[in-house]
Amino acid sequence: MLRLALTHSSYNSEKSHLHNYERLEFLGDSILGFTAAEYFYHKLSDRPEGELTKIRANAVCEKSLAAFAADMGIGEFLFMSRGEDLQGGRNRPSILADVVEAIIAAVYLDGGMEPAKKFALIPIKSAATDVAAVTDYKTLLQEIIQKNPDEQLRYVLAAESGPDHMKSFTVEVYLNSNLVGTGEGHSKKKAEQAAAREALRLMGIEQ
Repeated sequence: MLRLALTHSSYNSEKSHLHNYERLEFLGDSILGFTAAEYFYHKLSDRPEGELTKIRANAVCEKSLAAFAADMGIGEFLFMSRGEDLQGGRNRPSILADVVEAIIAAVYLDGGMEPAKKFALIPIKSAATDVAAVTDYKTLLQEIIQKNPDEQLRYVLAAESGPDHMKSFTVEVYLNSNLVGTGEGHSKKKAEQAAAREALRLMGIEQ
């Protein structure tokens, strides 16, 4: 079952849909979507339906799944034709994302829903570290402040630490000369979003 989940359509000369991961991908996609919906429904109990939909879509999108597959080194285990391999198939995001869904289905068919959900939660939780970025707190804060032309927002990088591959940034946001929020993140953009969110909380807008 795992071998089937790792087999690209180009690997089989007969190109039969019964000998590659495509049918498994179809099933795994549904399991992944349901698992993500259930996870975020309970974890983010204060978020409205529209925002939960965006967060789920971000967690199960091709980019997130492909990044997870790349971190796991799944590409090197794929069965595909030499031509597909030479064309970069092992690193193609669309293929990697499809294979993750196929593996989820393989786990489900072999062991049932609970093991499948347990595996599916790994990429979901990995993508969930970017949940804050789904809501654009900077834009929301700017829209509120710009109603008064005399008010000015300014983001200042207050500190950065850690090695190059795992930097941590601290950003402060000022309303005119007043510090109204501080945020941290592994990128300046995420730190700015966190600072804007804190400012909104202080204003009683973001809970």
